[in-house]
Amino acid sequence: MSDKPTILLKKDYFKSVRVIAIIFSYNQDIINAIRKVDGATWNQDRKYWFIKEEEFKVINLKSKVKDLAHIDTSGLYQKVVPKIRANKSISITVPKAYTDHLIQRRYSKSTYKAYTSYFRQFMDYFIDKDIDFLSHEEINDYILDLMKQKKISVSQQNQRINAIKFYYEKVLNREKVKYGIKRPKKEKKLPTVLSKEEVKRILEGAANLKHRTILTTIYSGGLRRSELINLKIEDIDSERGLIKICGSKGKKDRYTLLSERLLALLRDYYKEYRPQVWLFEGMNKSQYSATSVEKVFHKAVQRAGIKKHVTPHSLRHSFATHLLEQGINLRYIQEILGHEDSRTTEIYTHVASNELGQIKNPLDI
Repeated sequence: MSDKPTILLKKDYFKSVRVIAIIFSYNQDIINAIRKVDGATWNQDRKYWFIKEEEFKVINLKSKVKDLAHIDTSGLYQKVVPKIRANKSISITVPKAYTDHLIQRRYSKSTYKAYTSYFRQFMDYFIDKDIDFLSHEEINDYILDLMKQKKISVSQQNQRINAIKFYYEKVLNREKVKYGIKRPKKEKKLPTVLSKEEVKRILEGAANLKHRTILTTIYSGGLRRSELINLKIEDIDSERGLIKICGSKGKKDRYTLLSERLLALLRDYYKEYRPQVWLFEGMNKSQYSATSVEKVFHKAVQRAGIKKHVTPHSLRHSFATHLLEQGINLRYIQEILGHEDSRTTEIYTHVASNELGQIKNPLDI
């Protein structure tokens, strides 16, 4: 029996390209021989040599290592599925028809970015197949793979499914079908609500006038982060005591409340910072970023000593809940928040304290 070591040949993917991996235990003689094979490249991360599948010829490899090792070719007959990678593959390009349809239908920047990113990953996963002819089962298996490997959330799962459906239904103009994908039930989580005292502490915990004005504007108007950073100077209607929100979610304009205290704060802020176009501007008078809003908020929360898990959106939730606790009609709150469906607004009835506060706890009786 020969004592020669064994070289295992195995199909794999590297940067979305099909390759043949050359796997063996450390042996300097074999390494020297592999270096002489055309196209052989060392992969430091995976600790093996490889050759692009289209350039690979077993006979070339055998001629170099025939006296040094046995070659096991069983791995060449096994099906391999490209792994889902965390980083975007620069070699995958989303079809122009896909991006054109997104633009023509005037999808928001955030949706455009999400859909193209998710669809690029989808294409990357099926790099060795024609995606126009994928079966329902294959697409469903892809989603299940994401759930297992990436532990994607319910909302992201739905958005990824929508990105895939957009291609088949809008770009290829096929009939609406489920593609065998089971839609998850939406989690019924209640929003985290801050008390008025906690909101006050957060606003007071802002580092400077600009940051305090940003957080106060979010709370006072019940704004989303995107709505805040898209505000322009002319959107502040001081005469009517309103803030105009342009092109919000669903591409709808609406008005929300402008408190007298916020108006006074905005006037002080304007005198000091002199914004030119956007109400809140970053470096070089550019539009303020959503990431910066997040950082400002969390620093203020930390200074306020609040331990709840909250985000800038918690100020919007708190604003709506506090209105409801004041006795404001739910229909008006829906209009102020810009909710299309009243059921979205109704969630605040589950966190408002005015209803539950009327119930006498049996422990206190």
